[in-house]
Amino acid sequence: MPSQSSIPWFDEFIGVAYRYYDLRMNIVPLLTNRKESTYLWHDTIHWWLDPSIKVRFVETDDDYWFIMGSESKKPDANLIFFKNLPKSENYERFKKGHAGEAYLRLGTYTKKSLKDVKKNALCDCGHEAIDHDEGDGDVCLYNDCNCKKFSSFQITLSKRKKTITDLKFLDEKDVKEDPLAWNCLNAHKYSKSEKS
Repeated sequence: MPSQSSIPWFDEFIGVAYRYYDLRMNIVPLLTNRKESTYLWHDTIHWWLDPSIKVRFVETDDDYWFIMGSESKKPDANLIFFKNLPKSENYERFKKGHAGEAYLRLGTYTKKSLKDVKKNALCDCGHEAIDHDEGDGDVCLYNDCNCKKFSSFQITLSKRKKTITDLKFLDEKDVKEDPLAWNCLNAHKYSKSEKS
């Protein structure tokens, strides 16, 4: 097993999306830059062998650690993805419905303003773009809404995908039983709390 310092950790993604409308559910690490997403796929994930991709979800109260890695045909360019994220409805839905496998895809997350969307696009406040006043700083026109500026986002999924069959949901107390989860939490949670 490599030493912690030699493990190439990667947390420069903004979160994970879950998609439900394919043959298998999708796990989608989200980046903000399409070029970076393409580069990451070509230089790292492309070389991962599907049966060796491991994803661990380590639950801690209202959060979970997303940890993903694989054996690679090109180990010098390998990375282990990790991120501590808040539990969400989408995460819980994925947890209940994944049936032991999922597709891995990368996605690009882009913020959108009122001028970038169609009139039926939903704002973060829940109202459509047509319900926001373009002449008044994009404020929501609903009296009971406190939204001062239209804000939305778009997620674009890569067409490329890998199949993951090694998915585990762990409680934090069980991480010592799993080398991938243990190495991640030891490097990014436990060793930091010891230094404090």
